[in-house]
Amino acid sequence: MSVRETWIVGAASNRFGRMKESAREAATRVSLEAIRSAGLEPKDIGHTFVSNAFGIAEHQAHVGPLINGGLGIPDVPSATIESACSSSSAGLHEAIVHVGGGFEDAVLVVGAEKLSHLDTLAATSYFAIAADYPFETKNGATFPGLYATLASAYEHHYPTKPEMLGSVAIKAHANGARNPHAHFQKEISMDTYLGSPMIASPLRLYDCCPFSDGAAAVVVAAKEFVKKPALEPLVVRASVRTGSVTEMQDRPDLLGLPATRNAAAKAFRQAHLEPSQIDFLEVHDCFTIAELFALEDMGFFPKGTAGAASLDGVTVRDGKLPVNPSGGLKAKGHPVSATGASQVVEVFEQVNGLAGSRAVPKTETALTHNVGATGGSCSVHIFSRR
Repeated sequence: MSVRETWIVGAASNRFGRMKESAREAATRVSLEAIRSAGLEPKDIGHTFVSNAFGIAEHQAHVGPLINGGLGIPDVPSATIESACSSSSAGLHEAIVHVGGGFEDAVLVVGAEKLSHLDTLAATSYFAIAADYPFETKNGATFPGLYATLASAYEHHYPTKPEMLGSVAIKAHANGARNPHAHFQKEISMDTYLGSPMIASPLRLYDCCPFSDGAAAVVVAAKEFVKKPALEPLVVRASVRTGSVTEMQDRPDLLGLPATRNAAAKAFRQAHLEPSQIDFLEVHDCFTIAELFALEDMGFFPKGTAGAASLDGVTVRDGKLPVNPSGGLKAKGHPVSATGASQVVEVFEQVNGLAGSRAVPKTETALTHNVGATGGSCSVHIFSRR
């Protein structure tokens, strides 16, 4: 079966943070914005992929048909995709398969989450069920603790100064301050970072992404279906999903995420590209150490060197390799199911000159990287201009 050229033709996001509306309402609204940004109407959508991993927090499952009803397309099929923090990027992969395979001409992907009405303990508990419940969560492990374990293993093998992790956080907040979609729109200094409380050693407060509400949507369509795109489309060069051992105690090492390594290697082969050909990227920086892992696992820097590169300014917005110009999960925020789609929103806005003062110097080719939990799932996508 031949594969059709597939484009991202529309994208939209609300501001992450604390929403007054429900996840369902926010998802419906940004979906309509994304569809209209593509120059399409809801009737053009043949399928929807919806992610709302913690809908139970609002006592609402099976949210896809409700969103479709709100869009005026109740007869269109919808599938709910749950892959922890990588839920909407998993939905994006399925959308690309549907369009590329000729099953539909245009597909909507939307992710939304609302947890701000919960207290911190309840929200942390919801997040933690994405880990191995009997072996990790039930024994007191939360994601700050799990990623602190990964960070400790990394620091044991490679010289890592606190300032290296701090530089990741400072860069994220500097970019988030320029992003109207971001949860945190305030810059921080190294003194602020170093003075913040320890959450799970060696991770400080500013090493950790926030709980966020939010919604983001993307429209995927076949090239031949969109004769005159309303905005510059993103050509899908690669769409890859992989998994790996979820339980950290069963992994051969804790110096990175195997799922990221495999997904990136496959994506670069699929796109016929090398890391050096990527102009900017959005990576899954749920904790600052996760950004260093991502950059090394995908081959942008040798093992043990991404921290020094970050401290030297290589990954800032106007640096040699801009990373997370959106502010990343760290500053833009992390509404679990919306995160993967929001990374694509950032690429779409950068390519279309809609990024304002956070615009990166070159936008020909971009990569998005989205992880579920501590690496049990991973999605890597590569996009380019036409």
